[in-house]
Amino acid sequence: MSNEAIILAGGLGTRLRDTVPDLPKCMAPVAGRPFLFYVINYLRSQGLERFIFSLGYKHEVIEQWLAEQFPTLDYQCVIEEEPLGTGGAISMACRAVKYENVVVANGDTIFRSDISRLISFHLDKDADCTVTLKPMKDFDRYGVVDLDENNAIKNFKEKQFYSSGLINGGIYVLNVRKFLSENLPAKFSFEKDYLEKLYPSRKFFGVVDDGYFIDIGVPTDYVRAQLELQPGALDIGAIDKSWTLFIDRDGVINHEKKEEYIRNWDEFRFYEGVEEAMKIFGDKFGKVIVISNQRGVGRQLMTEEDLSNIHRNMQGAIEKAGGRIDHIYYCTSTDNKHICRKPNPGMAFLAKKDFPGTDFSRSVMIGNKPSDMLFGRFAGIHTVFVKTTNPDQAFPHPDIDLVFESLADFAKAL
Repeated sequence: MSNEAIILAGGLGTRLRDTVPDLPKCMAPVAGRPFLFYVINYLRSQGLERFIFSLGYKHEVIEQWLAEQFPTLDYQCVIEEEPLGTGGAISMACRAVKYENVVVANGDTIFRSDISRLISFHLDKDADCTVTLKPMKDFDRYGVVDLDENNAIKNFKEKQFYSSGLINGGIYVLNVRKFLSENLPAKFSFEKDYLEKLYPSRKFFGVVDDGYFIDIGVPTDYVRAQLELQPGALDIGAIDKSWTLFIDRDGVINHEKKEEYIRNWDEFRFYEGVEEAMKIFGDKFGKVIVISNQRGVGRQLMTEEDLSNIHRNMQGAIEKAGGRIDHIYYCTSTDNKHICRKPNPGMAFLAKKDFPGTDFSRSVMIGNKPSDMLFGRFAGIHTVFVKTTNPDQAFPHPDIDLVFESLADFAKAL
């Protein structure tokens, strides 16, 4: 199964020019961050790990932002020297793809569809291209796609007013080899010159998904995005058993060794009040999960059994005090681009898979480093910074919701 995505991010944003001057459309600020931030993190939440950004207009703005804000993201940029249309942009990006199939998404649209279901359907059908379709009512901005009883595309209808219909949601799975073997020009429209012209003779399918959809290509939806993508404030008074708590380990639960690793249980020391705090967390939160980078194992400075022994003893001490840890996730990789190494949000997505009731909008990540806070932001989790090892952390900060002196102080505030 492919874990790669092409993101089309070369648009000029002509219709937004009065609202957002002099920026690529995907970089339009939404709720304090470029819209592309939300696109990337949604696709990562669906298990996609490697990204190819197809860039054009003001590509250097996007490249600089990616380097600064996503330094641990596994990505590559391909740049149009002149506008090639959506088809030409996808074709150029496909030459950087490593797998047989690739997900394609637009940098100015979020469609919260089930991409794993889309990929599975595409592979089962051995499709050339599979399109995600969004049901809509009372619209005239989009054309309509009709499917037959096997979900094969049987017709594309032009834009006009429709009381209901399925629109192209702008997320595709594409067989790269078959697509590149088509006799297509360097510059073409993926929608008009590939999908709409070739569907009668190719294996094109549609998957219907009624997930959240927003396209910021017009000013009215851009304004709507400001409200709908604004993260809610963290109200600790609202925390109940429907909430999940994620906690970093070293420097939060226990004293960390500066520029070193806790290699065995003898070196492990709880911060004062932590065991009592964990009892409070167990009473307040539905799930209590530890999330920890443990590169010492990857560097062979300790064994995984050493780490397991530390965790067994830590959990035993916490349980003895009346608290609990429902699960411990750790990443031993030394590769900063590994999806599970913080600040990358992979461990949060593993937790959501293992505990399907997890709602990131009702979750809190507690940590003592900026990478912990980014982990939370990338996953859409509220963040609490504890100043145990970084007392001079600036606040207010865009990645931090609340600040406390220690884990115990956060527990007391509950």
